[in-house]
Amino acid sequence: MAISDWRPEDRPRERLLTEGAENLPNAHLLAVLLRTGMRGKSAVDLGSELLERFGSISRLLSAGPQLLEIKGLGAAKTAQFAAAIELARRAMAEDLKERSALTSPGAVRDYLRVALGHRPNEVFVCIWLDAQHRVVGIEQAYQGSLTQTSVYPREIVKKALARNAAAVIFAHNHPSGVAQPSQADELLTRSLKEALALVEVKVLDHFVVAGNQAVSFAERGLL
Repeated sequence: MAISDWRPEDRPRERLLTEGAENLPNAHLLAVLLRTGMRGKSAVDLGSELLERFGSISRLLSAGPQLLEIKGLGAAKTAQFAAAIELARRAMAEDLKERSALTSPGAVRDYLRVALGHRPNEVFVCIWLDAQHRVVGIEQAYQGSLTQTSVYPREIVKKALARNAAAVIFAHNHPSGVAQPSQADELLTRSLKEALALVEVKVLDHFVVAGNQAVSFAERGLL
């Protein structure tokens, strides 16, 4: 049955406006984004199928061009999903900048999960902080396979000085889905920490992110 044939009070868009987005099931929220379904499937049916296929909302919204391969989704719907996840990232980044990173560890983790959790490629991020540990900038420093030779301490030091930063939190993702620091991760962190110490910039933490997990070096005593 098409959503237009549903009772008005049961339709996703109408429910969102009357009950609030927080009260809608995931498939209904996706239906609002999708706007239309396809022959034989309502937007709610399509949203349910997408959730089942990708396993989570974050994986679905981060799927990017992969969505173009799915029957019933085109460029317009794929762009809507990409816009939704980017707006979420930016909103969380704004929220993070209004707080002290040390008094809001949950906000840091939440941002990193959304920003990095399901990226298909490995990226390295610097969260630059001032002397009061307020965020002064969030920067994707590198993209690709991370090794000790691909992330240069000298370049990170330059970025720190350009931001006039007093401290930094590093983060990178593991697209493999395993949020465990490797020996190479530890060596890289030690190298960066030593280089930044020369310009009095403190490394507060390094997170390894995979899916909805964000593992802290500081909490594991690796700094």
